[in-house]
Amino acid sequence: MFDSLSDRISGIFKKLRKSGILKESDVEDALREIRIALLEADVSLEVAKKFIAEVKEKAVGQKIIESVSPEQAVIKIVHDRLVELLGKSSPIEANKKPYVIMIVGLQGAGKTSATGKLANFFSKRNKKVVTASADIYRPAAAEQLEMLSRKINGVIFARPENASSASVETVCEFALQTLRNEDADVLLLDTAGRLHIDEVKMNELQMIENMIRPDEIILTVDVMTGQDAFNIAEKFSRALPVSGIILTRIDGDARGGAVLSMRAVTGREIKFLCTGERLEDLEFFDAERIAGRLLGMGDIVSLVEKARENFSREEAEKTARKLQEGIFTFDDLAVQMEKMSKMGGLKTILKMLPQSREIEKLMDAHGISDKTLAKNIAIIRSMTAKEKTDFKILNGSRRKRIAAGSGTGVAEVNKLIKQYENALTLFKKMKKNGLRNFMSTTGR
Repeated sequence: MFDSLSDRISGIFKKLRKSGILKESDVEDALREIRIALLEADVSLEVAKKFIAEVKEKAVGQKIIESVSPEQAVIKIVHDRLVELLGKSSPIEANKKPYVIMIVGLQGAGKTSATGKLANFFSKRNKKVVTASADIYRPAAAEQLEMLSRKINGVIFARPENASSASVETVCEFALQTLRNEDADVLLLDTAGRLHIDEVKMNELQMIENMIRPDEIILTVDVMTGQDAFNIAEKFSRALPVSGIILTRIDGDARGGAVLSMRAVTGREIKFLCTGERLEDLEFFDAERIAGRLLGMGDIVSLVEKARENFSREEAEKTARKLQEGIFTFDDLAVQMEKMSKMGGLKTILKMLPQSREIEKLMDAHGISDKTLAKNIAIIRSMTAKEKTDFKILNGSRRKRIAAGSGTGVAEVNKLIKQYENALTLFKKMKKNGLRNFMSTTGR
């Protein structure tokens, strides 16, 4: 998300670095380019015009704070305005019991997948969740949601007997009864989508709303639909009291215009972003973090949150002690690599770091990717227990066997071993000299 737009804006900012004071001509040139970049990213014309006008008003003639570059001053102005544009979003706390959520949207917008991700989200927060599918039209819709629900500990899928012939009303009644019988905290009701918005569809959704009395109606919108995303959101909002929006297929959209414009155009809060296909790929929408990513400032808070989900404090301390003692084995390395994969892989982690695009380009130039990560794990898994703890015994014949067993080449095995050896040497030096002395000797 935002890759192309972030690159464009970063390039524009670099042109302002030599200015001592932001003159009107400097600002106008930069904002003209930003406006074009926003429009090319599918940002609404009215939103782009208003955004540029407000940034210009704040930036023209502003003196630069001592030690702060003009580029940084403009970034701060643009960042603050982006946060306002994106709008604050209140989290779905589900602080009453039971809490009923109805998920709506067009067919193919990712409603069922989003329902599964929400179930996982609440389950991880110790909520007892019931899921149900009121989509009696799409083949295997209920089966898809049931399959997703079974992957999540404690989630109950409510499906009435003779479900294949059950009416929408029967499904809703059974879901509410299951909610009561199980004394559950949250009900997530997935509804049917259509290829387009029609009166029949909306009448059915209004009937469901009157029947289940949801606390939230969440609309899923596919960002890949571009400008149509706004029209879809507006039409659903006119027919139903939509309380929030989940934007799906974020990982496939390098432009990000729908994200930037949705709140301004519809007036509805963006609650979550679906960032991938896994159940864990649901991210709470935070304007500060999104603005930071767009401007190449990173999103360390989200990175820390992802790390906490995959790395316990005890594990982190144990790993740190092993590194300090120089007893970090290949098995330990494989575990860390697997946890990085669970966090979404190198690309996902990189996007949360400052100057991520520059780092990503550097990694691409050196052939470092998630495929490299997977290959390295395979290489380590092909080693014997002795080889994993003592890399010095890895002679030519052993390396050849490991390469064959992992489906890689000897050169790739050699590269991993060298990187591992260099890391051990580095940490032993840190232990010997002390961190402060090490930092001074390495010029950091």
